[in-house]
Amino acid sequence: QVQLVESGGGLVQPGGSLRLSCAASGSIFSIDAMGWYRQAPGKERELVAAITSVGSTNYADSVKGRFTIARDNAKNTVNLQMNSLKPEDTAVYYCNADVRTKSLRRADYWGQGTQVTVSS
Repeated sequence: QVQLVESGGGLVQPGGSLRLSCAASGSIFSIDAMGWYRQAPGKERELVAAITSVGSTNYADSVKGRFTIARDNAKNTVNLQMNSLKPEDTAVYYCNADVRTKSLRRADYWGQGTQVTVSS
């Protein structure tokens, strides 16, 4: 099995910064794309940022220039640096990984979610 454990959420004032971290562990052979999604109350889950195993990145238009995604392939971790946070960034943030397990099965895995609240 594979587990994704997130950390780093919390309450921050508008204009502030937070850094989310996610560590994957378990029966991992390799990880293709890793990413962060978010879901605000009453809204669908949406992609925030993603990064491939070779470092290609993709961002939602709403976070471009403010958020930066990075990963450490050796440690199976992915981070999301969030700067200039806005109230509309408030949501539960989920880590996602496209994993090939040691039994060579491929599946999507999700973290448990971490709350980010941007409010004065």
